[in-house]
Amino acid sequence: MEHMPSMIRIALVGGGAFCAELLAKTAAGLGREGILAPFVAVADPDPEAPGVRLAAGMGLAVFRDYRDLYDPRLDIHLIILLTPEEEVLHEILKTRPPRIRILSFSVFRMFWTAIAAEERKLRQRSGEMEAILNGIEDFILVILPDRTIADANLSFLRKMGVSREEVIGRRCDEVYRRRGRPCAGPGESCPLELVVRHRRPERQVQRRSGAGGEERFTEVQVYPVWEKNGRISRFIHISRDITAWRRQEEEIMRRLEGMVEERTRQLKETTAQLLHRDKMASLGKLAAAVVHEINNPIAGILNLTLLMKRMLGEGPPAPQTIAEFQGFLGLMETETRRVSRIVSDLLAFSRQSRLEMKPLDLNRLIEKTVQLNANLLKIAGIQVEARLAPDLLPIVGSEDQLQQVLVNLISNAVQAMEPRGGGRLTLTSENGPGEGWIRVRIGDTGIGIPPENVPRIFEPFFTTRSGKGVGLGLSVAYGIVQGHGGTIAVASAVGEGTNFEIRLPRSPAAQTGERGKEAAWPPPESSSSTTS
Repeated sequence: MEHMPSMIRIALVGGGAFCAELLAKTAAGLGREGILAPFVAVADPDPEAPGVRLAAGMGLAVFRDYRDLYDPRLDIHLIILLTPEEEVLHEILKTRPPRIRILSFSVFRMFWTAIAAEERKLRQRSGEMEAILNGIEDFILVILPDRTIADANLSFLRKMGVSREEVIGRRCDEVYRRRGRPCAGPGESCPLELVVRHRRPERQVQRRSGAGGEERFTEVQVYPVWEKNGRISRFIHISRDITAWRRQEEEIMRRLEGMVEERTRQLKETTAQLLHRDKMASLGKLAAAVVHEINNPIAGILNLTLLMKRMLGEGPPAPQTIAEFQGFLGLMETETRRVSRIVSDLLAFSRQSRLEMKPLDLNRLIEKTVQLNANLLKIAGIQVEARLAPDLLPIVGSEDQLQQVLVNLISNAVQAMEPRGGGRLTLTSENGPGEGWIRVRIGDTGIGIPPENVPRIFEPFFTTRSGKGVGLGLSVAYGIVQGHGGTIAVASAVGEGTNFEIRLPRSPAAQTGERGKEAAWPPPESSSSTTS
């Protein structure tokens, strides 16, 4: 450890037990923080005093006469008296050089007593934390870098049928294998090794065979605890049995697949009718657009469903959780209805029908969209930073279609940050110059877009993600924004991230006057734009 020098040089007068306690505790505490203890010398007429012996062992200067501490070569800034003798204090006050300050025994003892009280509180808090960990049903291990177990909660000991003495100090793989449970299954890597390799927390779902031969699933999460030098001091290993949850998830997936199959059948029938009436190429694109547009609300419903199931799996719902569930169910109902409206709107779009325009709060729409995708963002390890103007003016537009634009851009941002294991999503709103326009910026810290692809990203069916979409998301977003009389522009740098800026007029009159104009990028007020 590279120690930092102390800002002050302190000498102690009095080498008794109090001095030894002060030196030992202070040196240990500051050493853990990478700072050298500030004590440089101890003075006491008794060379066998415990504080004097400890100081000598620590390499500090030791004197019998406190006057030796006045030597300028020692550069003492402060003398602390650890003896209650008043005559010693008065004598030092008379003889000390002006550059040296004095802290009396009574004042220091008062501070030291207060520190000891806080230390007792910390010990009590540590006991409380241990009680909390033992009350958690998840299996928790503290594992050292050499794979030995430093601690385990009661849930783990009961599940494994072992005592604390049988576990502490043994390697984790040895403990699992002694109980007939392999540390990692076929095709699985040790999560501790993955943490060291990737230098980030790891999550695994491990598949095992139970005692009766049935398939069991265990979720394992490992979090590293870092030292100041960048090394891992220990791993926090948390696991839980999620077999019941996985079976419920598989049942939901089967039901959703049935729903998708039914919807797909209906879409095929609709496509066949359209192909009979129009050209095959145009109608094929329309069918693909329908599938893409429906995918996003269904994904939102699925995310909320999984979130509710996970919350229920953590225990009986509290009144606050029930209130949150009511909000989630409201969002799910809204998204289900939006699926129906999306189909109707797309069919109406083929007949060039008008959008349903009404006043709306764009900040509220952004917050609603983020909440709908909260589970997706959490799973992807993405932090959301929202800088929404509190005085944002309302606009006139289609709430469903503008939400579709936000969903498409957020989905693209998540996919761009997936290869990096997460990142930061920035959402900004502000009033434009003259208050005739509203600006929304969506930025990510993903892999970025190559310069040669930037001019083509709004083209229908253009995509660089093979097997992950048909390339209609940005094209649909572009069409919706243009239909509102607005503009959408992009700036990206490979390896740094991507920023989209949307400009929307506040009123239909502004739409008529500004329709079709391209947005400048970066905008003139570049200092307020979102950066990744």
